[in-house]
Formats: sequence, structure tokens, C-alpha cells
Amino acid sequence: MTDLDIGIPTALTGGFDPFADEPAAGPAPEKKSKAAKADSFAVHVRMQQRNGRKSLTTVQGLPEAFDYKKILKALKKEYCCNGTVIEDEELGKVLQLQGDQRKNVNAFLLDNQLCKKDQIKVHGF
Repeated sequence: MTDLDIGIPTALTGGFDPFADEPAAGPAPEKKSKAAKADSFAVHVRMQQRNGRKSLTTVQGLPEAFDYKKILKALKKEYCCNGTVIEDEELGKVLQLQGDQRKNVNAFLLDNQLCKKDQIKVHGF
């Protein structure tokens, strides 16, 4: 039955209470395992323009399980550029490389099987 027959459900009928502290009992949300979570990441490769012809390539979204310093060292050696690992509060660890290295980073991640092709998002192409 509704109050005053205007369509508002009462507490006696078991209607939905939008101001309740907890949601109504239903199926519990499933927690993903670490293996399933590791497969669902996305790596974003972007280029940021600095001043003049200078630019930076940023790589974010790599899983925390990877050793960022080793990946950075291999990238720097293979593509003859400098780089660093930045700790960001929102984004976590971000790799920064000098120059426009988007194609090179994409090829590196695929060749070393660190990511699948559908997990890499190259911005700007």
C-alpha cells in the first residue's frame, strides 16, 4: 500500500529506501583475483610537447608487479634516450622518456611480451 495513494511506497511494503545506509541485500560483488586484475590493465603512451622541438614521452598504467627501473634502463639503452621514473599521487609510477618515443615504446612492450596489443593505448596517432 502507498501513502495517500500517490505512488510512494511505504516501509511496510518493503520498498526501496534511497536514504538507507547500506544497499539492499543482493548478490555480493565478486572480487577479482590478482591474475584477473593483472590482465585488465591498460598502458597509456603519450607525448607531451615541451618548448621548441623538445618533447617527453610518458608511459603510465604498467602493473606495479613490474620493475620500473629495469624497464626504463632497457628502454634508455635500446633507443638512446634519457628517462626517469616519476611517482605521482593519482597515477602511481609513470615512466618519462626524452623525445617522441611512442612507436618505440609500443614496439618494446610488444616484443618483450610485457603487454598485449589490445592493452596498449598510444595517444596522438
